[in-house]
Amino acid sequence: MPGSGAYGSREATSWAKQAKDAGAHALLSLPPNAYRADDDIVFAHYEQIASVGLPIVAYNNPLDTKVDLSPAMLARLHSAGFIVAVKEFTGDCRRIYEIQELAPDLDVLVGTDDVLLELALAGAKGWIAGYPNALPAASVKLWELSSAGDLDRALPMYRDMHSLLRWDSKPAFVQAIKLSMDVAGRPGGPCRPPRLPLPADIAAAVRKDTEKALANGYR
Repeated sequence: MPGSGAYGSREATSWAKQAKDAGAHALLSLPPNAYRADDDIVFAHYEQIASVGLPIVAYNNPLDTKVDLSPAMLARLHSAGFIVAVKEFTGDCRRIYEIQELAPDLDVLVGTDDVLLELALAGAKGWIAGYPNALPAASVKLWELSSAGDLDRALPMYRDMHSLLRWDSKPAFVQAIKLSMDVAGRPGGPCRPPRLPLPADIAAAVRKDTEKALANGYR
C-alpha cells in the first residue's frame, strides 16, 4: 500500500497509476496539501484518484496537511465509493465512534502509535505504524493483545512502551524512529533533507525511552 500523496490531484493520480502498474494492492492517499482545501475540493481530489481503480485508504493528518477529513467527510467519500478505510492520525480517540456511526463499513486504522490501545478496543481494524520498525515483535504482540481486548496483558505492556510510542506523534517522529532503530540494532540511518538530525537533548530522550523498552525485554 504505497503512499500517493502530492500537492495536487494530477500528480497524485499519476503516482496512483504507477503504483497500480507496479502491482500495488491499495493506496494510502493524503488530501491535497498545498493549501487548506474545502470539502468539495477534497471530494473531487479523491474522485480523481479513485478513477485509477485501486482501493484507497484516506490519510487524515490535519496537523500537517491543514485539511481535516472529518467523520462526515469520510462518510461522504466512503458513500461515493472513493475510499475503503482511513488512517486516523488526529490522536482524538473520540472520532472513531462518530466514524463508525456515520460509515459503519469504513475501516478505521490506527494512525498514531500512542493511541493504539484505545482505538483497538474501539474496533480499529489495523495499525499503520511507526515503532514496529524498531520493536517489531513487541509491537505485533501489543496489537494482538489490544485488538483481542486482553487488557490484563495489553495495558501493562502499553504503559511500559507508551513513552516511546509517543514519539510517533511528534514532529520529529521520523528521526526518532530511525534513532530507536539504531539503538535496537536495526539500522535506521539518516533522514533525507530537509529533515535534520535530532538536537542533542531530544536524541538523549529518545535513547533513554528506547533503552528502557529494551531493558524490559521488548524487541
